[in-house]
Amino acid sequence: MFFFLSKFLPLFIYPLGVACLLLLALLLRRGRARRERFALLLAFLALWLGGNRWVSLSLARSLEWQYVPAGDILPAEIIVVLGGATRSPHPPRPTVEVGEAGDRLIYAAQLYHQGKAPYLLVTGGILPFTGETATEADSMAALLRLLGVPDTAIWRETQAVNTYENAVYTRELLSERGIDRAILVTSALHMPRAVGVFTRQGITVTPAPADFSLTERDWQGMWGGNVPAFLLGLLPDAHNLELTTRALKEYLGLLIYRLRGWL
Repeated sequence: MFFFLSKFLPLFIYPLGVACLLLLALLLRRGRARRERFALLLAFLALWLGGNRWVSLSLARSLEWQYVPAGDILPAEIIVVLGGATRSPHPPRPTVEVGEAGDRLIYAAQLYHQGKAPYLLVTGGILPFTGETATEADSMAALLRLLGVPDTAIWRETQAVNTYENAVYTRELLSERGIDRAILVTSALHMPRAVGVFTRQGITVTPAPADFSLTERDWQGMWGGNVPAFLLGLLPDAHNLELTTRALKEYLGLLIYRLRGWL
């Protein structure tokens, strides 16, 4: 019971839980105009559903499980790793650090050490408006060296600022070397868009997703009849809201990329 309460009660103290409670109280208050009540209802549902574990994991699963490998990753000529996996070494950070999607680099290094490809290509430039001085590719290369990958095995693409440019500039580099097959490493949530863009550029990719938000155990546990877990999953949580936001970002990206003819 203590564990359940330790997870349950803080949700009504944290900003997201408090915001939902206030919206619900305003919604139930009498004397409000129909339009005002409707707007409050939409605001409440956006926060509550967006922060709901059932919604966030269902959205993540619909993207992440599209390219789960059926077996071992087959060898290829090169491993391509997409940017977005590092944090720059600005003080007080002592060095380049692993970001939220840093599992991409760990998995890519593992594939390299398993002999899946003789080279890794890291792709990512300097994002606009960030004030950065080092490219994402250089930061990723620094971490890959710490993971035991020799610098001679790391190729860098330092111009791309989005997934489309990752694919375009990667194709240019690979075409110069007569390479048209690659193992593609990125976050599982991002893999459907990445596969579509790289395939459209004529690169045959073997998807190697990392950074999964949802495991089979998580999914099965959601339907296991655990009442406390069910109740906790219904409560709004900032982590769930962030996951929902990232999943919706990917669906929006897929739509925009299709409209622009990039998929």
